[in-house]
Amino acid sequence: METLTALGHGFLVALTPYNLLWSAVGVTVGTAVGVLPGIGPALTVALLLPVTYHLEPTSAFIMFGGIYYGAMYGGSTTSILLNAPGESGSIVTAIDGHAMARQGRGAQALATAAIGSFVAGTIATAALTFVAPLMVKLALLFGPAEYFALMILALTTVTAVLGDSLARGLASLFLGLALGLVGIDMQTGQARLAFGVPELLDGIDTVVVAVGLFAVGETLYVASRFRYETEEIYALKGSKWMSREDWSRSWKPWLRGTLLGFPIGALPAGGSEIPTFLSYLVEKRLAKKPEEFGQGAIEAVAGPEAANNASAAGVLAPLLSLGLPTSATAAIMLAAFQQDGLQPGPSLFDDKPELVWGMIASLYVGNVLLLMLNLPMVGMWVRLLVIPRPWLYGGILVFSSLGAYTLNNNVVDLVILWVIGLVGFGMRVLNVPVAPCVVGLILGPLAEQQFRRALAISQGDASVFLTHPISAGLLAVALLLVVGPMLLRRRRAAGDAAGGPSGTTPGTTSAV
Repeated sequence: METLTALGHGFLVALTPYNLLWSAVGVTVGTAVGVLPGIGPALTVALLLPVTYHLEPTSAFIMFGGIYYGAMYGGSTTSILLNAPGESGSIVTAIDGHAMARQGRGAQALATAAIGSFVAGTIATAALTFVAPLMVKLALLFGPAEYFALMILALTTVTAVLGDSLARGLASLFLGLALGLVGIDMQTGQARLAFGVPELLDGIDTVVVAVGLFAVGETLYVASRFRYETEEIYALKGSKWMSREDWSRSWKPWLRGTLLGFPIGALPAGGSEIPTFLSYLVEKRLAKKPEEFGQGAIEAVAGPEAANNASAAGVLAPLLSLGLPTSATAAIMLAAFQQDGLQPGPSLFDDKPELVWGMIASLYVGNVLLLMLNLPMVGMWVRLLVIPRPWLYGGILVFSSLGAYTLNNNVVDLVILWVIGLVGFGMRVLNVPVAPCVVGLILGPLAEQQFRRALAISQGDASVFLTHPISAGLLAVALLLVVGPMLLRRRRAAGDAAGGPSGTTPGTTSAV
C-alpha cells in the first residue's frame, strides 16, 4: 500500500504540465535519435546527457527516462527496415523483422514491435514499481564493507560479461579506475594525477568521458567503416495495421518476452542480449510453424522486442535501489545522476522521493506517449533513415563538442573529450569494450571511499570484508566471475589437447 501511495505522488509530479512537456520532449528526441542508423541507446543517452545539465533534477530525469525508453523503441525501426541493429539487443529483431520488410510487411513488423514494446514496458515498469522498494530494504542491511563488495561485484560483472576477452575488459576497467583517481583526494587533500592543470583538480567529468567514448569514439569508428554504398530501405506497403492473425500470433510472445526480459535485465550479468536470444528460442520451440523463423515470422519480432524493452526496465531496478549499473546504458544513466550530485541507492528514495517516484511514474506516461508517436507517425521516422551518413556523423561530433564545452565553459573539457574519443575509437578497433571504462570511472572513487570507511570502522582490520557474510558472499561471486571463465577455458583446452587433432586420445589410432 505504501508503494502505491508513493507511486500516486509520483504521478502528481509527472503529470504537471511542465514535467509532462519534458517527458514528451524526451520520448520524441529519444525516438528520433534512436531511429538513426548505427546509434544505439547508450550513444543516444550519452549524446543527450549535456542537454539535461541545466534542468531541475526531477524534470531532467523525467526527460531522461523518456530518452531512454524512446531510444529503445527507435532501435527497432533501423533493425527492421535497414537491417542495421543499433545495439546488440536488436540483433534478433533484425533477423525476421528485415525478412518481413523484404516481403512488404515492414509496417506489420514495426507495429508488433511498437505494441510489444508498450505492453512489455508497462508490465516491466509495474514490476519495477514493486521490486525497487524491496531491493532498497535489502540495501539497508549494507554497511561500508558490503557496499565495497557490491561495487567490486559490479566492476567485475561488467568487465567479465561485456566483451569477448576478459583481458581486454580488465584493460578497459583499469583505464576507467585510473581516470577516477584524477583530482584531489578527499581524505588527504593531496592532488592526484593533475599534472599541474588547475582544471583537473576537480577530477575528470564523467559526462565528458561518457560522451567521448560513446558518442565521439563510436561515431569515428562507424564513420571509418562506412563505404558510401547505397543502402536499400524497404518502403512500407499496403495496410499499416496488424491483421487478426498477426494479433493472435503476437500477444503470447509479448507476454513471454516480458517475463524473460525483466528478471534477466535486473541481474548483474543480465543485459538485453540473453533475454532476446532466449525469447527467440522459446518462440521457435512453441511456434506452430517453426519453419517460418528466419523467413519473416512475426513471433520472432514480437517476443525478442518485448524482451528487449522489458530488460530496459529491469536494468533500472538495481540502478535506482543499489546504484548498480548492469549495462552500458545504465552506466551512462549513473553518470547522469552524478552530474546532478545524486547517488542512487536507499538514501535516494528517502532524500528525493519526488524524483524517484516521479521518474517511475513518468515511465508509464512515456510508454503511452511512445505508442502514440510510433504507430501513427512511423512514416515520419522512416524518413530520418535517408539522412546522408556524413551529415549525420558530422552533426553528432559537433553536438558532442558543444555539449561538452557548455558543461563548464572549459576548453580543457573539450581537449579531454577528443583525447578520450580517440582512445574510444582505438578501443573499438581493438575490440576492447568501453562500458567497463565508464563504470570504473564512476564506481572506482565510490569503492575507494567505502573501502577506507570500512577500514576506519574496523580500525585497520582488513578481515572485515570476509567476516561479514554478505560482503564475503559478494566477493566470492565476483571472484568466481573472473576465475570461472579462465578455468573453463583451460579445461576446454586440456580436453582438446587430450582428444588430439583428429579427435582420438593419445596412444590410439583411429580405425580406417
